[in-house]
Amino acid sequence: MKVILAGYQSVGLIHGGPLTQILESARHLGREGVEAELLDPWKPLRRESADLVHLFSAGIGTYHLAREIHQLGMPLVVSPIMFSRHSPAFLRSGLRAGRLLERIGPGVWSDYGLASDICAWARMVVPNTQAEADLLVEGLGVPREKIRIVPNGVDARFRHGDPDLFRRTFGVEKFILNVGHIGPGRKNVLALIRALADIDIPAVLIGRITAGADGEACVREADRHGHIRLLGPIPNDSPLLASAYAACEVFALPSQYETPGIAALEAALAGAKIVITDRGGTREYFADLATYVDHRSVDSIRRGIRKALAAPRDVRLQERISQSFLWEHVAARLAAVYRELAGDGR
Repeated sequence: MKVILAGYQSVGLIHGGPLTQILESARHLGREGVEAELLDPWKPLRRESADLVHLFSAGIGTYHLAREIHQLGMPLVVSPIMFSRHSPAFLRSGLRAGRLLERIGPGVWSDYGLASDICAWARMVVPNTQAEADLLVEGLGVPREKIRIVPNGVDARFRHGDPDLFRRTFGVEKFILNVGHIGPGRKNVLALIRALADIDIPAVLIGRITAGADGEACVREADRHGHIRLLGPIPNDSPLLASAYAACEVFALPSQYETPGIAALEAALAGAKIVITDRGGTREYFADLATYVDHRSVDSIRRGIRKALAAPRDVRLQERISQSFLWEHVAARLAAVYRELAGDGR
């Protein structure tokens, strides 16, 4: 079986979770007897090019690609990578309003309408969590029979990071860690920095600082506190990143939502104590073995970090991640979805 994997055009520039999903899926699917190839936009795509296309993300960045794949008649699998702070009822209302605007003024698009169309064209829709699945079904009207939940994954190498490498390189011992883009509102880093201001141990934030007012605000706030360091990005395959996870006391990811945040999975596999948002299906991965916080409250984030700092390490979370969420487990479930679709007969 041959499968083509694709994402939005800027996925290689952003270096976020979707890129990791695509590359790790491609790397591990071969062990399941699936030939996985990354989409080459300069190479003609024909119906006979592959058995199916798996598209990661359902939104404006993938809309035209999804439409052309659908028009070619190629079977399409979509991982929407979509969540919302809004209720399913709000999404349904937004979708209806967007459809009305589309009829009144052609060329007016809504995020919900784009995602709904892409999921409608897909033969299978593959969310990362049950929470995402419920939102797609109840909010966007995706038929539940098209849904196959396949979790996010983590590379087994993060269990074996050398903590001393990071400690020697940056001269930091006991510290709180965050890894991710610094600036985007969804990541809630400014609130995290404000929570860290009153916690008197070092904090390290690793990630690209986005251009604009939000990124600048994070830098200004961090600069006010000598114990908070912004290190910039470290490549996902760097031993330094694995070492940072292994060396930290607590990994904090109090985003508006996560599904569940690949960085949090990596940190958990390394043995870090996890403080994370309670939105987006995070409990499906971390169960009762993480500390959950309300992203809207700096005080909740601060209390969650202090609680985790005071708690002993618990290897049960590390074992849970290792047994259920390695990329090889994810690839096996993806391959099962592909084979199910290939036997669809349509």
